[in-house]
Amino acid sequence: MRLHLLDGTYELFRAHFGRRDVVPGPNGTDIRATLGILESTLALLREPGVTHLASSFDTVIESFRNDMFAGYKTSAGIDAELLGQFSLAERALEAIGVVVWRNIEFEADDALASGAIRWVEDVDQVVIATPDKDLAQIVVGKRIVTYNRREQKILDEDAVVEKFGVHPESIPDYLALVGDAADGIPGLPGWGAKSASTVLARYSRLEMIPVSVDDWEVRPRGAEKLAVTLLERQEDVYLYRELTTLRLDVPLAEELSDLEWRGVPKEAFIVFCNEMGFDADSIRVHHWRS
Repeated sequence: MRLHLLDGTYELFRAHFGRRDVVPGPNGTDIRATLGILESTLALLREPGVTHLASSFDTVIESFRNDMFAGYKTSAGIDAELLGQFSLAERALEAIGVVVWRNIEFEADDALASGAIRWVEDVDQVVIATPDKDLAQIVVGKRIVTYNRREQKILDEDAVVEKFGVHPESIPDYLALVGDAADGIPGLPGWGAKSASTVLARYSRLEMIPVSVDDWEVRPRGAEKLAVTLLERQEDVYLYRELTTLRLDVPLAEELSDLEWRGVPKEAFIVFCNEMGFDADSIRVHHWRS
């Protein structure tokens, strides 16, 4: 048995920017992302072996990390119509019988990571449906993998090493050095993907990198300057690593059995579709809850 965990925030963005049609909602705003995530999640549930599923959303974009670092990502600049659909998307997935984790203090990725670690010993494989590189840190062999639905690519531990040049446990250190524009983390000047992977492949964590470049056993381009920057910006880089490290202690109320998908509850689904103005008959539902 496999457990699938869906990055609802990413899927909502994908639905919004991936569809070109306009779907007017009850108040006249475009809610194509809500219809899109509803249809794409039903498509996921039609895939072989998808029996247990939970989805996780950034109910609000801001989290505890914004208190730690002023430059961390916020909702500023996000399309207002898209931002207004987070709660609708959460309701849409509940209307098709999917467990939804709403995150306010934590982020969607924290809940996905917490669920993966909590249940990995109870299933054959945990599949985290996301292309987000943050989740690469949770990959364990072939037991916990990430799945990019758009590209139909699975990243197991070997694939993480091939892509980033480091093992999953070094991903927070890697992102701290190179930065992560999507989350507002600047990284350190001069440190790029090549230099970070070269150094971390030898010294897996920041604190294991020798202070003096003379003691480095690898020499990426500009090693001397990189070592100076790392020393001078030590406080910053450790903060960045803390920001990029996913929390594994998000309180999840469900048991594994609660995540088993038993079909679409017809009454709730039709009520939701009527409220949104969706044509329920045109949405492909392959299994109704008995």
